Amino acid sequence: MAVTREEVQAVLARVALPGGGDLLSRDLIRALRVDGDSVAFVIEAPSPAEAQALAPVQAAAEAALRALPGVGSVQVVMTAHGPAAPKAPPPQGLKIGGHAAPHQGGPKRVSGIDRIVAIGSGKGGVGKSTVSSNLAVALARQGRRVGLLDADIYGPSQPRMMGVNKRPASPDGKTIIPLQAHGVTVMSIGFMLKEDEAVIWRGPMLMGALQQLIEQVAWGDLDILLIDLPPGTGDIQLTLSQRFALTGAVVVSTPQDVAMLDARKALDMFGKLKVPVLGLIENMSTYVCPNCGHEAHLFGHGGVAAEAAKLGVPFLGELPLDLDTRLAGDAGRPIAAGQGPMAEAYARLARRLIDGGMA
Repeated sequence: MAVTREEVQAVLARVALPGGGDLLSRDLIRALRVDGDSVAFVIEAPSPAEAQALAPVQAAAEAALRALPGVGSVQVVMTAHGPAAPKAPPPQGLKIGGHAAPHQGGPKRVSGIDRIVAIGSGKGGVGKSTVSSNLAVALARQGRRVGLLDADIYGPSQPRMMGVNKRPASPDGKTIIPLQAHGVTVMSIGFMLKEDEAVIWRGPMLMGALQQLIEQVAWGDLDILLIDLPPGTGDIQLTLSQRFALTGAVVVSTPQDVAMLDARKALDMFGKLKVPVLGLIENMSTYVCPNCGHEAHLFGHGGVAAEAAKLGVPFLGELPLDLDTRLAGDAGRPIAAGQGPMAEAYARLARRLIDGGMA
């Protein structure tokens, strides 16, 4: 008689773990497959170190299942949340990731940083990271001490856009020395990775990494720290808002209806988290043909300004869809660092934030 899934789970529920609980109650079993007399599953530990410590548990689970009537073969694989150990260890044992430290009380200020402004979108592909890097450079050119944190852990783009990609120093294995580019202090998890290396982490690992990238980085004295958020309304946004005192948020969207749907969700999220919305930016607002000068509205026009008026929040300005801006970002030299119409547009945007007391 073939063994059932319920019988296998009952056996696993009796395999005790160090520190209490069992394989099922601690939610460590993944990809359980029961096929006739064959049983296979994965034990997913919270970290590589804990995976090593659970080796006796793996052996005990295999033995218990082999003793179960109806079981002919058992295959168990041990894995962990975190990535494999790097071939070349970071300086002084520095590691990024791991579960966040316990947090008590409300949002707290970060020493040395006057203002923290999150730049969000709700939707990917609207140019939020491009706006973040260029706005940071524009603020620095107007005399502000600016930091830029790339909080998009899964898809960090600021190393490419800011033209820096080397591993930060860590003199004690805890403090991280950020990099400098175009007058801006920059930090990204992308500095710790190969350019094409993926981050495959669950929420707790993301939150731990975010905490490290804010609290363990030697930011120095900053007038403003811009945080380039990932798309959506998930773990990073929630952790940032609950743990750290944000001055406010800027929401970037194209005027396209689909983009505005997600932008409204971002606005609703910031409202529920009690983070003031400092303003909205309409990106890719117009396109001017470089050959004939004709102006077209590829994604519509004016939708973000109308939404800002409806909500009673500042409309910070329009930015066109511009080929030179894309080329400059790919080359690692934000267009705001140079001269021309787009540099002037970002300078005006920065001036509005400064004049409004937001930067």
